[in-house]
Amino acid sequence: MAISVVIADDQEMVRTGFRMILDSQPDIDVVADVVDGEAALDTVRRLRPDVCLLDIRMPKVDGLEVTRRLLAPEAASYWQGSPPRIVIVTTFDLDEYVHTALHHGASGFLLKDSSPAMLVEAVRAAAVGDSLISPAITVRLLRTMATTAATGNPARQPSEPLTDREADVARCLARGLTNAEIASELFVSLSTVKTHLAHIQSKLDARNRVEIAAWAWESGLATSGSGTAGPSGGAGG
Repeated sequence: MAISVVIADDQEMVRTGFRMILDSQPDIDVVADVVDGEAALDTVRRLRPDVCLLDIRMPKVDGLEVTRRLLAPEAASYWQGSPPRIVIVTTFDLDEYVHTALHHGASGFLLKDSSPAMLVEAVRAAAVGDSLISPAITVRLLRTMATTAATGNPARQPSEPLTDREADVARCLARGLTNAEIASELFVSLSTVKTHLAHIQSKLDARNRVEIAAWAWESGLATSGSGTAGPSGGAGG
């Protein structure tokens, strides 16, 4: 089945361009495009698309607030376990926006000058539970997280220690590897990687893999050697 997509942006040229790029792919179907955040909320709740592309600065309700409302814990029962994946696509390359979007549960963050190929890749990645963030943003974001870890600000604590293999998977994830790449690097099956990720997500109470990657950097696990991540969020053993 094709990946269903809703586009929300107040610029007609942007909506038209995104629709042309995505509709040219045999596995992607743009089911609607809307001009403001209020319409985005209504349309997404009605059509339940697989992926939403949201601009940040939109009339009525901005993209960050749309993300928060759609992915808030209290909305989980509405989606019955399958909320839409959200990719923020914006002109504004600001750390505050990136952190807020990821904190609210967005699966990706792209700049509008990203290539058509990257836009398509981001939609496909989001649809299968992976994530894609513009490379320039990723480098800066990870550097910021590593700095946060160095200052001693506490990261969230897992409900129970990560196993050695779960810690290895989290480190790979923090480096931006896909599930297939993690499987290849660790010499395990794709299903094993997915199982480890599900366990990590449960232990961290994380909404998606982006939050897991963020935790790996904030806790210092991403820059540590192999070992088991203990309750403090660091690497032990």
